[in-house]
Amino acid sequence: MTGTRPRASELPAPAFPVFQDGGRPARHYRRRMSSASARVDGRRVNQLRPVTFEANVAPHATGSVLVGFGATRVICAATIEANVPTWMKQQRVPGGWLTAEYSMLPYSTLDRKPREIAKGKPDGRNIEIQRLIGRSLRAVIDLQKLGQNTLWIDCDVLQADGGTRTASITGAWLAARLAIQKLLDAKKIADNPLSDSVAAISVGICGGQALLDLNYIEDKDAEVDSNIVMTGRGQFVELQSSGEEATFSQEQLQSMIGLAQEGLKELAGLQTAFLTRQLLGR
Repeated sequence: MTGTRPRASELPAPAFPVFQDGGRPARHYRRRMSSASARVDGRRVNQLRPVTFEANVAPHATGSVLVGFGATRVICAATIEANVPTWMKQQRVPGGWLTAEYSMLPYSTLDRKPREIAKGKPDGRNIEIQRLIGRSLRAVIDLQKLGQNTLWIDCDVLQADGGTRTASITGAWLAARLAIQKLLDAKKIADNPLSDSVAAISVGICGGQALLDLNYIEDKDAEVDSNIVMTGRGQFVELQSSGEEATFSQEQLQSMIGLAQEGLKELAGLQTAFLTRQLLGR
């Protein structure tokens, strides 16, 4: 990941017992990974955690989805506001706007995470992630077709076990698509402004092995971790990758990208299946 790395208090409790020093020692974990492909939760190196989507969990939002990536749970809500930002009016920019906000609820992590208002200043990590969510969704929307509307995306983490930003992007697009369908049904816009789907996944290097969809313990001990955002047609939106007191080769980067492409193709299929049930089953 890039930007501010979360403090230990912001990280989630793993879904399995750990040593009292806060987790498996990195050397012990890396020896295990180098000697076998088994992961701490039994997955293959190229296997996603179980992915779940539940619609309409926030009835006052225009569209909402509870997304699960393993033990990570995020409520993604999309709300249509029949207005545009002041700067768009002043500059006479046509069309609408899409913006996102992201937060981790106090009880989403092992140790209680104070709310931003209690700290008296914005959380740098939250700002970084909500900007990523906004950029990711704006990459696949024609804002002029949105009309004079603002599409607000709110992502609130209920439970964190790694990959909260990637789960947020994946669920946020679904929430946005459900919200836009309501605009279309009400004939408030003429055309669907979404040109493609978008999803995101984490990949990393642990013990020299590239892994897909890192959970908490893997992310904590990773030598390299990345977040990759792609459209349903396989176009890249954003790649974030950084070494944690380590470097990585071009070959390792290509290995991570290959794993991400494989996982994101699967996620796109899951998004399509979910929307088919929601929109055709009405």
